[in-house]
Amino acid sequence: MKLFITLLVGLFTVAGALLVILSKNNKKVIDASVCLAFGVMVSLGILELLPEAYELITLNVNKPYNIGMLVLCVVVGVFILRTLDNFVPDHEHDHKNDKEHKLNLFHIGIISSIALVIHNIIEGITLYSTLVMSLSSGVMMGLAIGIHNIPIGMVIASTFYKKTNSKLKTILISVLISLSTFIGALLTYLCSGYVMSELFEGILLAITLGMLVHISIFELLPQIKEIDNKKFSVGIIILGIIIMLISLTI
Repeated sequence: MKLFITLLVGLFTVAGALLVILSKNNKKVIDASVCLAFGVMVSLGILELLPEAYELITLNVNKPYNIGMLVLCVVVGVFILRTLDNFVPDHEHDHKNDKEHKLNLFHIGIISSIALVIHNIIEGITLYSTLVMSLSSGVMMGLAIGIHNIPIGMVIASTFYKKTNSKLKTILISVLISLSTFIGALLTYLCSGYVMSELFEGILLAITLGMLVHISIFELLPQIKEIDNKKFSVGIIILGIIIMLISLTI
């Protein structure tokens, strides 16, 4: 039952992907999903990952070394994605044609997926542990996680669908990414009796935070700057932040 709940939570990412596909993936939906993902990722990092990583690291590392370790792990997260840039398709934010635009979105999709898989595995571990302690609390946490997975699923689908032009491939990619939450829960189930150290979990969260910083600043923000309707982009970003705030208060 608990593993099934984590599986359903991960599939909220697929729901976001379906929203994009069913809307025929026009430019406005792509722009909206990028802005929405930016708002969600920034608020997710500031309101959830940063304080949680700081707390877990502080419980195991004395001040002021705790802050140094936190910053170092965030930098490592940024560095990992900067390094991975060498292994994914070349891209330019100032694209001159539709082909370059598709390639750039595909690049964002790849690195976003890498960060999300790591983040979702940690989330799956946390969610399953909560479900074991309290089923009701775990269900509410799962609902909150699911809500902020929807807009992220939208941006993943937008990037891959624009490149592949295949609904089936896009859905399959979204399903594979969504399964990472279940994998985290399954690992926790299989390793029952063995507890992940708080310090190690804090380090992973800080590294994930660094990855989100890279995606938000170096990938999504340049895309947002190219949107002509600034009021539209700002409004959707605010909507993404509101969605995250709601999910965190449930």
